[in-house]
Amino acid sequence: MSFFISDAMAAGSTVVQQPGMEGLIFPVAILVFFYFLFLRPQAQRAKEKKQMVSALGKGAEVVTAGGILGKVIDLDDNFVKLEVGDNTFIQVQRQSIESMMPKGTFKAVTKKASG
Repeated sequence: MSFFISDAMAAGSTVVQQPGMEGLIFPVAILVFFYFLFLRPQAQRAKEKKQMVSALGKGAEVVTAGGILGKVIDLDDNFVKLEVGDNTFIQVQRQSIESMMPKGTFKAVTKKASG
């Protein structure tokens, strides 16, 4: 009448050992895998963006998180004033700057749009 327990296990003929250090290898390996796959690259991108934002200066050509291309006219600790067209200015937060563009990009795009 042993529906759930085999006769050998019920008799106690086999001894079940508790997992030792071998039982920790797989979970630790998974944690290391996720660290190198997800956490480390994200931290590196955040560090690179922080360096880029701190290196902003007047005349830099940037793209905002909303995709707006502009030239830095003025900046302070929190905000950046961008020229996005002829005598058209906007202010954005420093952290919304996503990338810096090569010199001449803004001039080429505005020249193409106006002509």
